[in-house]
Amino acid sequence: MNEYNFTNIFNKYTWEEIRDNIYSKTVFDVEEALINHGKNTLEDFAALLSPAAAPFLEELAAQSHEITQKRFGHTVQMYIPMYLSNECQNICTYCGFSLDNKILRTTLSDKQILDEVAAIKQYGYDHILLVSGEAHKTVGTDYFVNAIRLIKPYFSNISMEVQPLAQEEYEKLATEGVYSVLVYQETYRKENYKEYHPKGKKSNFLYRLDTPERLGRAEIHKIGLGVLLGLEDWRVDSWFCALHLDYLRRKYWKTKYSISFPRLRPAVGLPAPDSHITDKELVQLICSYRLFDENIESSLSTRESAKFRDNVISLGITSISAGSKTDPGGYASDEHALEQFEIDDSRTPFEVAEAIRSKGYEPVWKDWEMLTK
Repeated sequence: MNEYNFTNIFNKYTWEEIRDNIYSKTVFDVEEALINHGKNTLEDFAALLSPAAAPFLEELAAQSHEITQKRFGHTVQMYIPMYLSNECQNICTYCGFSLDNKILRTTLSDKQILDEVAAIKQYGYDHILLVSGEAHKTVGTDYFVNAIRLIKPYFSNISMEVQPLAQEEYEKLATEGVYSVLVYQETYRKENYKEYHPKGKKSNFLYRLDTPERLGRAEIHKIGLGVLLGLEDWRVDSWFCALHLDYLRRKYWKTKYSISFPRLRPAVGLPAPDSHITDKELVQLICSYRLFDENIESSLSTRESAKFRDNVISLGITSISAGSKTDPGGYASDEHALEQFEIDDSRTPFEVAEAIRSKGYEPVWKDWEMLTK
């Protein structure tokens, strides 16, 4: 008997089947999904994602706002990404860190890490997201453990967005104090996945697909999911991501979950992307997730414009970055390496916090107080 895992669930569906199901949804299906009000099934989610739901955007947004306030109140979590390295052994057709992109490669030393920490702490942050390219030999688990030990005295909440690791490696990082790990499948369209990831360990679709499973077994407190919006049809990719979330919720029910909404952004050395998803469609997606899972934490980065981010704060977003630099050493040094992608919202953390307050919400810089002996 095969082990019960997400791959078994995933293999029951085809991309074309789900695409046809979503695009066949009617106004009646959307109305039924809206009636369910926060108790939506995957079929309801398909209806809310569908083109048929576009005329219902105002009602969808109102329900999302109501559910988010009920579950999360008038608060928005503030976090900041800190890039440890832009070394990468993968070729990814959309990423500035891609191995074939001729950029200056930088991996932070202990001193540079502490310099970055000092610069970030001036903003008031207590929640940090550690990010790196995927270079297992030079920026592997031992490097991460050392970095976490340097950083841990200064932050109450440490998250990571790095290459997929083995279960025992995640267990080791959890012991060191990592609270959450984000891993994006990029696209669930297995047939086309290799086109975007032609070389490197990231080209292994099934190993990446199994990563949240390993995180669940390692008992990481929170798992972050998402797709790169613009690689493939965002509606179909998002449905498969929701399928993944639904599976994980049932099997690893003690774990918290978050969803992110990264859209393709320009990067140095790469052709300009076509995101394939409009602002209205992204609002539709954010709100649809909230109706599908009222407990999901939803994150929006500085990839998006200031105007867009300000307008969606009340529609389902619970976590937001500000003042982000997407190059290693970007906070403390004037000599910047090339960024992974261009940011859009260039406001300071204080300016973003004030914008959040102006919407009637409270920016939260940390989740809890650090314990002192």
